[in-house]
Amino acid sequence: MVIVKKQWASLLLLLLLLAAPVMADTRWPEKGWQVFATSVTYDELLTALRQAVEAEGMFVVTDVGPTEAAARRGESIPGNRVVGVFRNDFAVRTLRLSVPAMIEAPMRFYVTEERDGSATLAWKIPSHILASYVEDAGAGLDEIGQELDSIFAAIARRVEVATR
Repeated sequence: MVIVKKQWASLLLLLLLLAAPVMADTRWPEKGWQVFATSVTYDELLTALRQAVEAEGMFVVTDVGPTEAAARRGESIPGNRVVGVFRNDFAVRTLRLSVPAMIEAPMRFYVTEERDGSATLAWKIPSHILASYVEDAGAGLDEIGQELDSIFAAIARRVEVATR
């Protein structure tokens, strides 16, 4: 009788685990990323980001996410947007040093909606992204990465000011 109860208890526990909603991993990698949590909404953060990109002389060259497409299919997921940012002079300079490194362009900001309605801005640090190409391309590519680091940090500072 005890064995049967344990089997039923084990089966019940397994069913509960399987029935529990699957939660996405929200931990950000520590190396090579910057993450900035805000108290503003997803839409407000996207607006502030687009304005900050323009104010820093960069361009939004891609702007995609699964949220709207999922909604059209009847799925509801939190706001999720990848905003690609670059400028042609960086593209030309990068290409002169490393054709393979251009796969990393545009560099991206990632805007995610949190459960409490706030939003987070995250990005991979440009010099970290380009680091694996520097050995073949030379120090000039590292310099491009450092310049982009400064620009991305300035964009984030503008976003921070705009979302206070």
